Amino acid sequence: MAPLVGKVALIRGASRGVGKGIALGLAEQGATVYVTGRTTAGAAPPTPLPGTVEETAAEITSMGGVGVAISCDHRDDDQTRAAVRRVVDEAGRIDVLVNNVWGGYEYFWDGTPFWEEAGFWTQPLERWDAAFQAGVRAHYVTSVAAVPTMVAAGSGLIVNVSSEGAEKTDTGVAYGAAKAATDHLIACMAHELRDHGVAAVSLYPGLVRTESVLKAAEFIDLTDSESPLFVGRAVAALATDKAVLRHTGQVVRTNSLSNEYGFTDPG
Repeated sequence: MAPLVGKVALIRGASRGVGKGIALGLAEQGATVYVTGRTTAGAAPPTPLPGTVEETAAEITSMGGVGVAISCDHRDDDQTRAAVRRVVDEAGRIDVLVNNVWGGYEYFWDGTPFWEEAGFWTQPLERWDAAFQAGVRAHYVTSVAAVPTMVAAGSGLIVNVSSEGAEKTDTGVAYGAAKAATDHLIACMAHELRDHGVAAVSLYPGLVRTESVLKAAEFIDLTDSESPLFVGRAVAALATDKAVLRHTGQVVRTNSLSNEYGFTDPG
């Protein structure tokens, strides 16, 4: 039997990209995976990229898990709380929460030439607001809603998808500040959750071959890139580790986890 059969995960922002890869990585291990997103079948897509939450849910099921799609705009606290409540009402538990939704990337598809936002003083304040509302705040609100179920069970795993941008100064002010806040959010949550048996980590993927990255592949060196499913296998490895609390409060990287747990990138 796959090790995550009977376990329940909630992956925020899984219509495509890293979120979808994480959902499929958990599906490989038999988990029931609830996936949220704004891109739903039959509705006007919020971005020009492919993928819907229903398609992700169907792939989860086809890979041996159980996929459930939830339409949710995580900029709306009420929608976020309702999504968590649905998972708890239907499944009775949340074993893994992955906070993957992010904002502030709108210039990739809203037609803004990148050179027009080369400095933070040239960017509309909405870029900052999007990074902190759809990202940091939504991570916090979702965790607040999900943690009581984990604490009651005495176990659980929270993963914030972050990046090395939190540690650098050349990735943009709003992006870097929001990612650093995401990492510190995890460190503080881990401090309070450790005694309840709940682990919390920040996960740094490498360069991931998401739909948006592949769209710009002619401008990017993909030599050392990784697939979204590789990121998913990293989360699945953490989720199946009975001693995962040794990682709590830490930044963990996909490549380091691959070396530790022995999973590979399917390419």
